[in-house]
Amino acid sequence: MQLSQTNIDDIIEVVRLAGSKEILPVFRNLLPEQISKKSKQNPRDLVTIADHAAEKFIQTEISKILPKANLVGEESVAENPKLLDLIGTSDVCVIIDPIDGTGNFATGLAVFGTMVAVVIRNETIFGLLYDPIVDDWIFSKHGEGSWFVNSNGRPSSIQTRAYRPHYNARGFLALDDYSANDRSTLYNGFASIAQIHDIRCSCHEYRQIASGEADFLRSFSLKPWDHAAGQLVLKEAGGWAAVDGLMNYKPSLYSGRMIAASCRDLGEEITQISSTLP
Repeated sequence: MQLSQTNIDDIIEVVRLAGSKEILPVFRNLLPEQISKKSKQNPRDLVTIADHAAEKFIQTEISKILPKANLVGEESVAENPKLLDLIGTSDVCVIIDPIDGTGNFATGLAVFGTMVAVVIRNETIFGLLYDPIVDDWIFSKHGEGSWFVNSNGRPSSIQTRAYRPHYNARGFLALDDYSANDRSTLYNGFASIAQIHDIRCSCHEYRQIASGEADFLRSFSLKPWDHAAGQLVLKEAGGWAAVDGLMNYKPSLYSGRMIAASCRDLGEEITQISSTLP
């Protein structure tokens, strides 16, 4: 299957509409009963009415654009985990994270986004990282670079920044996902890094690294909606990414930690630092 420019433009417009119709109207207007926990095991893993509504809208509209594609959304998988099997077995699959950074969204923090990846036979060929707040986005098509587009529709090519050693680097760690003891161990292990942040939003982490505003990330988990689009955007912008710093990423991989960086040299430094850490 070939993904045409018309397909890409239509997918982007669907995501923009989901933002304006389903996400922004309830941002900072959520009632307590419109926010819930997905599981008792992780009380910070939240879902809102906007997550469900945006995912349903995106799935409905993308099914019209790519009628032969299987659709795998984060919230759909929460209700039916067997849907994950479609990613590795489908000829065409679309992976959707309607609101990446739901915890931020639910507490009124404007650091969240929508992520969409088109996967053909377990390889990501298109990735979109959209910010509903300012209505801008970064997208990539395999082999064609990464592009930033603001609301006026003018694309500009983006690149990761040049190598900076880890002691001068700015990066992201999902510290909040670890136990208190592991969090302390992880933070101490990365003490030589110049700046460490935990913004709890893969969409903006990848956007920052791909556009040259940050240098690396180390993920807590390998959920496909957190990485399928972002790692393509990063690589097409000149960056580097590997599972545990060693293995090429596939959207059907669900075990391991993503290490992503502005370049291979820094990625290998972060891999070395990470090798004995939780």
